This record gives sequence, C-alpha cells and structure tokens, in this order.
Amino acid sequence: MARLLEHYSKSIVPDLKKKLGRENLMSIPKLKKIVLNMGVGKALQDKNRMEQAVDQLSQIAGQKAVVTKAKVAISSFKLRQGNEIGCRVTLRGKRMYEFLDRLINVALPRIRDFRGINPKSFDGQGNYSMGVSEQMIFPEIDADKVTFTQGMDITIVTSTSSDDEARELLKQFGMPFREV
Repeated sequence: MARLLEHYSKSIVPDLKKKLGRENLMSIPKLKKIVLNMGVGKALQDKNRMEQAVDQLSQIAGQKAVVTKAKVAISSFKLRQGNEIGCRVTLRGKRMYEFLDRLINVALPRIRDFRGINPKSFDGQGNYSMGVSEQMIFPEIDADKVTFTQGMDITIVTSTSSDDEARELLKQFGMPFREV
C-alpha cells in the first residue's frame, strides 16, 4: 500500500470529517487522478526531442507516456494537423499516491529558491494545476543523459467541487503552499 494512501485513510479522512462536519465517508474529498503533461513544441524541428521527452516522462511517472498530436493546423506556428506536439500520462490509484509522495517530499524541495507553491492555482472546480520549469528536479532523471531541459504541467484532480475543501485536502497531504 502506498504511504500517502495509508496516511489518507488513517488520519486525513477522520480529520476532514471533523473539519467539514460530514458524517458520510463518501462525501469526504479524495484524489481522483494526477495528469502530467509535457508540451514539446521543438519536436517539430527535432524528432529526437519527442523520444527523449516521452522516455523522461515515463521514468518520472512510472508508466508509459502517450504522445499527443495536434488537432488543428495553425499556420503561424508552422503546425499541421496530426503533428506530434507533446506527451502526457494520467496516474490513478497506487501510482498516483506514490507520485504525489515523491513530488511533495523529494522533487519540490529540489527546486532552486523554493518558497512554496501558489495556493491560488485552483480552477474553481477543486482541481489544482502547477507548472514545473524543468524535469531535472525528479531524482529518476539522470542529469548526464539530459540534452535539453523541458517543463511540464501537473494537474491534481479531486472529487470535490470546492477549492477550499481541495486546498485543505492537499494541505493534509503535506503540499507546501506558500503564505499569501
């Protein structure tokens, strides 16, 4: 069992039940999925970049990344429909909790001049999105083999539609929000 999943069931659920004043366990907020997205616009000029990005995202997530293709052509970006422009991974279940554990306890503290993440990055539906400027903060990536740095978006989807409840859930997991 993942460490954060065990922590959720043993201490977070009773605490949220008391804080939110709910009796029904099914109404307590929980994580649904975590989506990792890497846009690789430079892959149009260099096909090798897409292969490396997929490989690195697969190493970070612990499962194979899917290549995303352009849905429409945009002439100003020299983009044709069907071009490979990014990759993504959707994590659920045990892998989701293990990734969140690594993100909170290992990757985020490795960011240079880290003062916490923005507590206002919720979308109004209880989902949190954050951007990471380079993939090197994850220990799975070998720095010697990296030829280019690549950013990524991380979206944490919760079962609640309230931002305040989702913020409280992520705080309970140990997400390092900065003070506003």
